[in-house]
Amino acid sequence: MSELVRRTGGALLLLVALALPLVLSNFWLQTGLFVMAMAIGAVGLTLLVGVAGQLSLGHAAFAAIGAYVYAWSTGEPGATVSGAGLPPLIGLALAVVLSAVVGAAFSPVAGRLRGIYLGLATLGLVFVVRHLLLNLDGWTGGFAGRSIEPFAVAGFSFSGESPDYLAVAGVEFEGLHRLWYLFLGLTVLACWLAGNLRSSRTGRAWANIRDSETAAAAMGVAVAPAKASVFVVSSAYAGLAGAMLAMAYGRIAPDVFSLTVSIDFLVMIVLGGMGSVAGAVVGALFVTALPLVLTQYSSALPFLAEPGTGGLDPSTAARIVYGLAIIAVLLFLRGGLAGAARRLRRRTGRPTAPSARPPAPHDPGPAHDVGHPAALAPSPSTEMTR
Repeated sequence: MSELVRRTGGALLLLVALALPLVLSNFWLQTGLFVMAMAIGAVGLTLLVGVAGQLSLGHAAFAAIGAYVYAWSTGEPGATVSGAGLPPLIGLALAVVLSAVVGAAFSPVAGRLRGIYLGLATLGLVFVVRHLLLNLDGWTGGFAGRSIEPFAVAGFSFSGESPDYLAVAGVEFEGLHRLWYLFLGLTVLACWLAGNLRSSRTGRAWANIRDSETAAAAMGVAVAPAKASVFVVSSAYAGLAGAMLAMAYGRIAPDVFSLTVSIDFLVMIVLGGMGSVAGAVVGALFVTALPLVLTQYSSALPFLAEPGTGGLDPSTAARIVYGLAIIAVLLFLRGGLAGAARRLRRRTGRPTAPSARPPAPHDPGPAHDVGHPAALAPSPSTEMTR
């Protein structure tokens, strides 16, 4: 029954997402594009951190690799930057594959480290990639960045240029509308793959490694290859997110993929719930949309000031809000929003009726079972005699 409810709810959410471009303004469409791109990166990170227990602070580096690989492979060579001029679909595939390749190259390090040590090692990737982006200006455009070619498939442009006019239900579908459906399809596919991976044999091996590497090895799990595989998968997800961010922005620069972005990804999965695909999406919605909404409506909020005026600007206010949200989640919502939803389902579900059949005379009951933890505890009378 719960599975049917979950599938029905998912189908309804998908129908709502398909209908939203008919009523949303350009601001909300643009915000939705950023949310879906960041959600894919968060889903990849929750597989790495939440399912496999491998801390990473370098997610922004793999997103940057995906974004710039897509920009270079689809861009036309110009006076200041080079480009391969490949079809955008091939460029998108290259962004995912090369991000995964870099993740595979780093996986021997990931296989030997864990915890804070792995986090510090991945943190170095952010600075290395940023240095390369600033200095390989023939490919990246340097500090100023480079523009992104519009995404097109078989002559259909997602920038609104070809065909010149496309309308559905009286609403003209321009570039943002078309990109919405492209991003929605990629997001649904990425979440579906992540959910299947998490429940597969590979996902169970990742979870065993998270709980105990020694116990996982004793159960026959090849620990180093399993840790490498989850790092590769997470890197591929980050590369796809980076390419989608490049399409959403229309122009990218190294500052788009700073260390702050890696922190944002971690905040998303902590708020949503470690290891939860749906939780990662909800966390991405909150963390990505909040600063954009505060900036859009800053004039209507008296406690916000314009950036650079010395007051509380929208970006800082957003970080304060979800910083407080992290504290609240850690104190009161263990397991994040996904954990709270699971507890709510258990409380609202039908309780299991206790069995009225008394134990058989020869059944000593669970407390007298040698394998039960209660059998190891001393009885109150024993304590009194001591």
